[in-house]
Amino acid sequence: MAPRILHVVTNVDRYDDRSHPTGLWLSELAHAWEVFEKRGAEQMIVSPAGGRSPLEPRSLTFPTYDRVARAWHRDPARMALLENTLNPEEVDPSRHDAIFFTGGHAVMYDFPDSAGLQRLTREIWENGGVVSSVCHGYCGLLNTRLSDGSLLVAGKEVTGFAWQEEVLARVDGLVPYNAEEEMVLRGARYRKALLPFVPYAVADGRLVTGQNPSSARATARKVLALL
Repeated sequence: MAPRILHVVTNVDRYDDRSHPTGLWLSELAHAWEVFEKRGAEQMIVSPAGGRSPLEPRSLTFPTYDRVARAWHRDPARMALLENTLNPEEVDPSRHDAIFFTGGHAVMYDFPDSAGLQRLTREIWENGGVVSSVCHGYCGLLNTRLSDGSLLVAGKEVTGFAWQEEVLARVDGLVPYNAEEEMVLRGARYRKALLPFVPYAVADGRLVTGQNPSSARATARKVLALL
């Protein structure tokens, strides 16, 4: 049976200050989608509120705006998927083998406290599926609790966009919190590469996480290895 992947994207288009645009980091979706597509996966896209997922303008520049990201951006059918994402209430978690949280700073706002996303994540996990994220996508795992009340990430190895990378990207003064620190506060064992911005992904059982935009392919491959 072909693997069934549920991608998660944001609905937010601005930082708190309202003057700086943000949104989905396109290459994180496009790179993972391509990896899954080559394995014949069935893929769907959901967002916290359903409907449009805006793009992070910085993701449409060198170096992450590569051949794969450009091809997605220039494909009307693919872009239509981001104009009409599913609402969590429209998704049956039993029909998915894995959930894949994409990033972009926007997700720091609408992923952590989405009850709909938490429900999908919990049920996919408890059905034996894979839970995964790349870059800031791990913010979607911060507050997800299992049926026994425990945090999904507690005691598990996790990676995601590092605070050092926020500083180097010059957005440490814009982001609403330190996601790396918040993960540690929830009992996760945070890991990162020795150098910033290089591909890095970790798997702790059925939990797979990637550190930054360049880690999307590696993360998707680890998901497929588990499936």
